[in-house]
Amino acid sequence: MIKKISIFYEAIKFEHTIFALPFAYLGMVLAARGVPSGWQILWITLAMVGARSLAMATNRLVDASQDALNPRTANRALPKRLLKPLEMLLFALASLALFAFAAWQLNTLCLLLLPVALVFLVGYPYTKRFTWLCHLALGIADGIAPIGGWIAVNPTISVANLLPPLLLGLAVAAWVGGFDLIYSCQDLDFDRKMRLHSIPVHFGVSTTLTLSTLMHALTIILLLSVGILLHLGLIYWIGLAIATGLLIYEHRLINPNDLSKLNVAFFNMNGYIAVVVFLCTCLAIYIRYP
Repeated sequence: MIKKISIFYEAIKFEHTIFALPFAYLGMVLAARGVPSGWQILWITLAMVGARSLAMATNRLVDASQDALNPRTANRALPKRLLKPLEMLLFALASLALFAFAAWQLNTLCLLLLPVALVFLVGYPYTKRFTWLCHLALGIADGIAPIGGWIAVNPTISVANLLPPLLLGLAVAAWVGGFDLIYSCQDLDFDRKMRLHSIPVHFGVSTTLTLSTLMHALTIILLLSVGILLHLGLIYWIGLAIATGLLIYEHRLINPNDLSKLNVAFFNMNGYIAVVVFLCTCLAIYIRYP
């Protein structure tokens, strides 16, 4: 049993939750202007775990046949038959049940918006079969996290209430889409061979890295807008400055002729960015709303 759990843990890359979970918490604490109730934190956490596990399990199922042919992914659990497709499907359904139950426990609006989230969480793996905008689809899937965290705490429907989480969600979408552009460069040859769609396939690595830089610049602009709109103060600006520096460093690690440091840029830098922005925002909120 422990071995099977370990295989599932590796298969869905549970540790990658660090990319989205801090931003779900960010939406949560901004909506609450502090620390929400313990129950809200619990159900938001479980909703995020369920949503991301569902997305990754679906991705593994949909891409299983292609993963078996790609040298980079041939060692994954399904291609190596460490897990059966039925086991992954049952895991996906269990994750969906957890996501839906947590949304129901939070509030009615969260439950009503669940189908919208599912379109992107479940639909993303299919997009690279017909559009090079698949990176944007992944970004939107992760951008739902801070919006969901906000609505879980403050489900009021108004322009004033929904503009901050929408800007934050767009920032996360641009951020994730931007680093997915970088990550997708390593599969350029395979994607061409399999006739899959991606921006590297259609526009080349150099253009892809330029677009990634522009998307990350948009991320910073959107986060600036959130800080101005909510009057978050000095600590937030310091965190944003650190995040900007990390993004610049991330892009300096790679170039069209050398992708050897791609994994460092993808995993390390983006994990640091998520944590830094979250912690500095929490400190800013604590100072503003003690």
